[in-house]
Amino acid sequence: MVRSVEWKEGKVKILDQSLLPEEVSYIECDHYEMVADAIRTLKIRGAPAIGIASAMGLALAAQDIKAKDFDTIYRELKKVADVFISTRPTAVNIKWAMQRMLKLLKNHRQESIERLKELLVEESKNILEEDIEVNRAIGVWGAQFIRDGDTVLTHCNAGALATGGYGTATAPILVAKEQGKRVRVIADETRPVLQGARLTTWELMQAGIDVTLITDNSAGALMRKGEIDLCIVGTDRTVLNGDVANKIGTYTVAVLAKENGIPFYVAAPLSSIDPTIPSGELIPIEERPPEEVTTIKGRRIAPEGVKVINLAFDVTPARYITAIITEKGAFRPQDIRKLFMEGINLSEIRL
Repeated sequence: MVRSVEWKEGKVKILDQSLLPEEVSYIECDHYEMVADAIRTLKIRGAPAIGIASAMGLALAAQDIKAKDFDTIYRELKKVADVFISTRPTAVNIKWAMQRMLKLLKNHRQESIERLKELLVEESKNILEEDIEVNRAIGVWGAQFIRDGDTVLTHCNAGALATGGYGTATAPILVAKEQGKRVRVIADETRPVLQGARLTTWELMQAGIDVTLITDNSAGALMRKGEIDLCIVGTDRTVLNGDVANKIGTYTVAVLAKENGIPFYVAAPLSSIDPTIPSGELIPIEERPPEEVTTIKGRRIAPEGVKVINLAFDVTPARYITAIITEKGAFRPQDIRKLFMEGINLSEIRL
């Protein structure tokens, strides 16, 4: 199984996804700023993966802090947490991971400074292992929607590279294959950084999945021809009303799927659901450098000085989503709110 990030010998080891598929190379980070830069520059990307990386980055930062009391180490690590949260504002997993790590500190404030540092490392490793288990569970719940012989369209990369392992959107595909179903995948290239072309196809080929690459603007034509049976995508933030923020172009795929009567599923670990935001209109949308659009691998493809809009994400309204697949089951988007109500019987709203 591909590991996008792991803690190894006191360092954070990150697979440099910017070099795939031509080169498999790892970055060994011995300072938290190296981890933050890797997140910022898309050397590691995918909401769960950058949440894990930021947790490990915080644990790494703790090792260098010369503090003699709890208040000092907490104050310094809160600054580090703010740095990580600022790297990618749309994905909620970083904020979730930072809150979890800082809460751990508070809950163990009576421990020695050295023990606190050990606990942070242990917790970051726990977040990684839990993510793999969560992805596997998403796969089990999602595989029920894939029939033998189905063709699945996916957008961007929500596989093992985007997570601790196994993936979110790809997990149902992998589980369906394990169940003996014949599954074909069509992967959007996902401009401008080409995560679908570079990463999703590489991952699925490694896993022995029948995968075909298409340009982003081919999806509608293939849907109309009846060559796509369902869509499964990931998410960087899902909010209380069931709206979803995911890689730019996801909204387009969802609208096309609705027009052509094709189910559109979102694989969303609970850590990517933000109950503090009522609707997708309030999700902050990251804009990235124009060079991602005007160049490919450093070669200019657009005129000098041309104006560029480079939105990293878009929001898909809940009305276009057939179901949201979590590690606790698959739910209708309008039932996401109920997931966060105390005492709710999940079996009553689970599909």
